[in-house]
Amino acid sequence: MQAISHYQEIVKAHFKSLALKNEPKNLYEPIRYILSLGGKRLRPVLTLMATEVFDADCKKALSAATAVEFFHNFSLIHDDIMDDAPLRRGNETVHEKWDINTGILSGDAMLILAYQYFEEYEPQIFRELAKLFSKTALEVCEGQQYDIDFETRENVTIPEYLKMIEFKTAVLVGAAMKMGAIVAETSQKNADSIYDFGLNLGIAFQLQDDYLDAFGNPETFGKQVGGDIIENKKTYLYLKAMEFASASEKEQLLHLFSIQPNDNTDKINSVKEIFNQTGASAATQKAIEQYTFKALATLEKMNIGTDKKAILKTFAENLMKRNV
Repeated sequence: MQAISHYQEIVKAHFKSLALKNEPKNLYEPIRYILSLGGKRLRPVLTLMATEVFDADCKKALSAATAVEFFHNFSLIHDDIMDDAPLRRGNETVHEKWDINTGILSGDAMLILAYQYFEEYEPQIFRELAKLFSKTALEVCEGQQYDIDFETRENVTIPEYLKMIEFKTAVLVGAAMKMGAIVAETSQKNADSIYDFGLNLGIAFQLQDDYLDAFGNPETFGKQVGGDIIENKKTYLYLKAMEFASASEKEQLLHLFSIQPNDNTDKINSVKEIFNQTGASAATQKAIEQYTFKALATLEKMNIGTDKKAILKTFAENLMKRNV
C-alpha cells in the first residue's frame, strides 16, 4: 500500500488517457469538459487505495474507480442545473457553457457509461459492484431531494440533516471504498467495515465543508467563503446555532436568513458572530472529530496489517485538519 499521492498520480494519468467516443460531439464534449476540470478526485483514489488495503493490485480497480468518478460528475452536472449554478471548480458549468438540454443528456450518458465500466469484471464481481452502485445512486438521489425539501422547511432537525448529508455525500465515499474491497475479493466483514469507514469519513468531510464555507481561508478554500450564508442554507452550523441561541439571537438569525442584500459582507460577519457566540462553530468542530473517530473505530474490525491501519488513520486525520 502506497501514499495517497501515488494513487492520485495513477488516477490523473488514467483520466488523461481515457478514450471516449467523438460523435455526437455535443454529447461527448461536455463529458470531456467536466472531467477535464479535475477536482480532488477523492472517490476514485479511495477505490484504488481500498483495493491495495486488501492486497490486490490497485490497477484492477481502475474501471470501478472510473465508474465512481463518472457517477459523481453526472450528479454535479444535474445539481448545477437544479441550483442554476454559473461556476463549477472556477469554470463555467456545463449547462452555462452549452445549454440545459445538453447538460441533462450528457449527465444521463455519464450515468450509463458508469454502469458500462463494471462490465469489465467477471460476472460475480460485476453483480456485486452493480448492486452496490444501484443502491448508492438511489440514495444520492434521495439525499438531493431531502436537500431540496429543506430549502422551504423551517423545522429541519439535526438527525434529518445528518441523514441528508449521509445520503447526498457520504454513501458514495463508502461505496467507493467498498468497491475496492469487492475487486480485491476480500471477506464480507472487511468490505462492510471499509464501507463504514468511508461513510463516517464522508459525513465528517461534509460537516468540515459546512464549517469551512463559513470559517475557511478564501485563499485555500477554493470557493467563496460565506456562500451557504448568502444562500440561506440550513447547514449543521445554522441548525446548531438555532438550537443553542437565546431568543434575541434566534430572532436575529432568522432575520439574517430571510434577507438577500446587495452586499453580503455585513450579513456574513453577523451570522458568523452568532455561530461563534452560540457555540455552534465549536459544536460543528466537535461533530467532525466524532465522525472521524467513529471511522477510525471501524479499522479495528478489519483484518489488515497495522501498517495499513496506520496509513488509513493518517489519511482520516489529515482530512479532519484540511483547509480546502
